[in-house]
Amino acid sequence: MTACGLDFGTSNTTLGVQDADGFRLLALDGTRTTLPTAVFFDFEHDRTTIGQAAIDGYVSGVEGRLMRSIKSMLGTDLIDADTALRKGRISFRAVIGTFLDLVKKRAEEALGGELGDVVVGRPVHFVDGDPAGDAAAEETLGQIARAAGFRNVSFQFEPIAAALDYEQQVAGEELALIADIGGGTSDFSVVRIGPARRGKADRAGDILANDGIRVGGTDFDRDLSLATAMPELGLGSAMKRAGLLAPKSIYFDLATWSKINFLYTAKAMAELERLQRDSAEPEKIERLIGVVEHRQGHALAMAVERTKIALSDHEATQLALDWGDGDLSLAVDRPALNRATGSLAARIGTRIRDCLSDAGVTADRIDAVFLTGGSTLLPQVRAAILAEAPGARVVEGNIFGSVGLGLTVEALRRYG
Repeated sequence: MTACGLDFGTSNTTLGVQDADGFRLLALDGTRTTLPTAVFFDFEHDRTTIGQAAIDGYVSGVEGRLMRSIKSMLGTDLIDADTALRKGRISFRAVIGTFLDLVKKRAEEALGGELGDVVVGRPVHFVDGDPAGDAAAEETLGQIARAAGFRNVSFQFEPIAAALDYEQQVAGEELALIADIGGGTSDFSVVRIGPARRGKADRAGDILANDGIRVGGTDFDRDLSLATAMPELGLGSAMKRAGLLAPKSIYFDLATWSKINFLYTAKAMAELERLQRDSAEPEKIERLIGVVEHRQGHALAMAVERTKIALSDHEATQLALDWGDGDLSLAVDRPALNRATGSLAARIGTRIRDCLSDAGVTADRIDAVFLTGGSTLLPQVRAAILAEAPGARVVEGNIFGSVGLGLTVEALRRYG
């Protein structure tokens, strides 16, 4: 049985092993090593798919239920709640279990052997400011991983795992700031690394500080959606009764992956119809009803995500959407993205300063900033990170795979 490192991410998942070729990530999605963390319950064909096939199945119009950002359920009351499928209901705990079970099977097929022990990456904080909730989230994930068939399950902070991978490349001792901006959380560590430290069994003394915040790519998606798409569906619109506006909660649910399906009920639809009758701008609520009625909530969320990604490389783009009652295209530029998500980027900068303070080091002592996680590609996130260590060398690394490789290094140390 082979030990492995599992990076179960909010947006993407990787799994690594060591073999004759060294440390490597296994192909989990066709030939790709990065697997989108998505589950699709296909009602038409009575099957469950994961990864890109799950997203493609949903987008193609196959009747079913798509679930993403499932890691974000950990540490919340939703983990033991259930949600409707075509026949019966399923708990969010079971959804995560289904995903990890299929990941393990795919990895074993790619490896040609059985996986046994695993080191799983975890954010510094599943839940901000709640140690008990944080511990419960780790315990829950451990239970799910063991139920999926892993023999021994242990954890390592995701930013520390990224540091372990980076350490294989350095020639001398350094202080590194590891910034891991994932789909659901942002984690930061100040770590002492170097060739002489690679073989140490206990690296606790080399971790000068670590900190995290429950802010990630899905939060940027939500805030961009609320600032651009949702006003076209009635967010902030006036009601017939003077001084009243359309309730915000509906739009927050529609802009949040894990809550979109809460709107696909007869009760929710009845509330939307009442809202339209009471609205002073009923045409906007009609668009909202079209999105919900045609179950386009996840398609809307994916369109917003694509817009965010496009603005990483371009100054402006189009947010083209099918609202259920016709096409509407919105021009969105990078300043709009920065306005919508600036407070999130500011929180990241503040937390990095706190981390440096906890480590007892000033910004000029940081030799390298290691960036990992897809959201580090966002200009305002990148700027917020680099502003806190302006003289440091920027190391891109493997944006989507460095944590998984680092966890594999840790798995070899722990399990041999």
